[in-house]
Amino acid sequence: MKKGQVDIITMGCSKNLVDSELLKKQFEANGFTCKHDAPNPQGEIVVINTCGFIADAKEESINTILEFAEAKEKGKISRLYVMGCLSQRYLQDLKREIPQVDRYFGKFDYMELLKELGKKEVATCVGKRSITTPGHYAYLKISEGCDRHCAYCAIPVITGRHKSRPKDEILNEVRDLVGMGVKEFQVIAQELTYYGLDLDGKHGIAELVEEMAAIEGVEWIRLHYAYPMQFPMELLRVMRENPKVCRYLDIALQHISDPILKRMRRHVTKKETEELIRKFRAEVPGIHLRTTLMVGFPGETEADFEELLEFVRWARFERMGAFAYSEEEDTYSGENYKDDVPQRVKEERLSRLMALQQEISAEIQAEKVGQQLRVIIDRREGDYYVGRSEFCSPEVDPEVLIRAGGRRLRRGCFYNVRITDSDEFDLYGEVEK
Repeated sequence: MKKGQVDIITMGCSKNLVDSELLKKQFEANGFTCKHDAPNPQGEIVVINTCGFIADAKEESINTILEFAEAKEKGKISRLYVMGCLSQRYLQDLKREIPQVDRYFGKFDYMELLKELGKKEVATCVGKRSITTPGHYAYLKISEGCDRHCAYCAIPVITGRHKSRPKDEILNEVRDLVGMGVKEFQVIAQELTYYGLDLDGKHGIAELVEEMAAIEGVEWIRLHYAYPMQFPMELLRVMRENPKVCRYLDIALQHISDPILKRMRRHVTKKETEELIRKFRAEVPGIHLRTTLMVGFPGETEADFEELLEFVRWARFERMGAFAYSEEEDTYSGENYKDDVPQRVKEERLSRLMALQQEISAEIQAEKVGQQLRVIIDRREGDYYVGRSEFCSPEVDPEVLIRAGGRRLRRGCFYNVRITDSDEFDLYGEVEK
């Protein structure tokens, strides 16, 4: 146990990661040594930033809390704190079931932890982060909450209504991060296309992105977590015309069958979704679309699922993730629908869907052989440098592997790379001389 050291462990999504980075900055400003997601935590204080979105994530968070509660009982750590979505949602249950935790905090009051330790926020560091990602990229959270209220989703229960950050505050954060060496920004929110509507009644995402791109030192801006209904089309112009805005859009569609979309309360139809995809492809040539789909939603028939497969064949998403429906308490579907698709059917459908996507991904990757891509280097692994093109977001997307041994490549630098080979997911290339 290392005195004066705090270990922060982050579960779940990149939005949680940003919160951990804000807290880490304050710990460091107060004189603590702070580690994030260390493989072997040794601090006297452990802070677990939890996820409470779906069953698997909740189980992982609870198991992590129990692991460190046991470590505390054995004297391996002296204090244990829990924050984030799980404790925001299940505060009283957690306090009753795992009393070894010194104190639970929610998603929005976690800075109170400093007071718990006899410290206070350092004013000059408020809103500033100690980033945990490689120094050349960072996540940029532009809002909290969601007003959509999809039937299956617990996010509005956890985070409340959508709340956009002021534009000037975001732009100042971008300037600060650029000053720290950040070149690439992953713009994140529960629903980024809603940005600005709660501020002045207007979609503000296109203007925000355009002003971000004008900041000297920003090289790439990548957009995550859009929503298909009332999509702000001006954003496509910005993406098409500004080379700093990656031709990449993460937009969760969930399903395509009209009966299922209606039961999901998505407020969008199959026809509208397909027309939107056509516009994306037409307005931004070469755009790479990432989506998330769900199988096994209550009432999903085999015909609905076959319709989903046919849609995926037609859309040919460059990136796709999928998951099986799990019933969540306090959601519309949890309270109003019977979870009537057997688990074995959910798993079989999920397997079929992902097998189809693997075929599509392999074909799309093979089409890149012979092309030249601008690639940023993230790291070296064994005999390869590992990087990404504008079409690849960190952690979730395919990578570009460049054999080491010749020219030395620097992390965080850009290179023109000729693609020489591909597999189902990754690309292989050589740096152009």
